[in-house]
Amino acid sequence: MYSKITTIQNKTGLHARPASDFVKCASKFNSKITIKNVDDDETASAKSIILILALSLSQGMQVEITAEGEDEAAAVDALVELIDSKFGE
Repeated sequence: MYSKITTIQNKTGLHARPASDFVKCASKFNSKITIKNVDDDETASAKSIILILALSLSQGMQVEITAEGEDEAAAVDALVELIDSKFGE
């Protein structure tokens, strides 16, 4: 298991477009990947746009990305990098 914590930086948070980009990125990996709102411990599959949107992640919130599987480190690093890039905004 491999995980990292980062902060949502884009102004609109993880709304539909960035959430879609996040799911597309997560779906490239074989590992089981979750995203957790550090503030309230709610967790969702990183491969489900509906569950990610239900977390209502907004700017300034800390999230923990966790993966378990053969490509866990690459998966977490790629998703953290995507969040840190503000999804191109």
